[in-house]
Amino acid sequence: MVRLDKIYTRGGDSGETSLGDGKRVAKHDLRVAAYGTVDEANAVLGLARLHTGDEAGAMLEHIQNDLFDLGADLCRPQGQNGEGKEGEEVLRVNAEQVARLEREIDEMNEDLEPLTSFVLPGGSAASAHLHHARTVVRRAERLATELAAADPVNNQAIAYLNRLSDHLFVMARHLNGGGKDDVLWRPGANR
Repeated sequence: MVRLDKIYTRGGDSGETSLGDGKRVAKHDLRVAAYGTVDEANAVLGLARLHTGDEAGAMLEHIQNDLFDLGADLCRPQGQNGEGKEGEEVLRVNAEQVARLEREIDEMNEDLEPLTSFVLPGGSAASAHLHHARTVVRRAERLATELAAADPVNNQAIAYLNRLSDHLFVMARHLNGGGKDDVLWRPGANR
């Protein structure tokens, strides 16, 4: 477990922060932006959980924990073999975490109304927060893929982000009366 006795260290006062391997980088470094955006998505999911029941709340709790795993994964650059120094265990998002999201998506999607248009963020409070979280996750995914173009990133971390945005979209519809209470886009309606 992580133990935090002191919250401030003054180590970032010069505009730098430490990655998981101890390397110092600028706070605006692409890697920091990627895992910082994952943290932002997690905070939005905390708001969504305030408006969900037990089933959705339990799924979101697992996701929030996964997002800390994902942040730890992204803040720790991969070595040439994809891991840390020899003998060092590094926390990485894995295929089972992605598969769990897929199972949950399939389960929630079974009872949804067919889509006849794009869905506007809204409906219930939970749904609105989930759509907000979905857009933050998409931004985290864009940053992670940009990072991967310059520096190795765990493929499962990117897959997790991609699947998570789908999961949040389906859950938002699920919590909008199975899609019955979705607010649909009406192209050109306000011309």
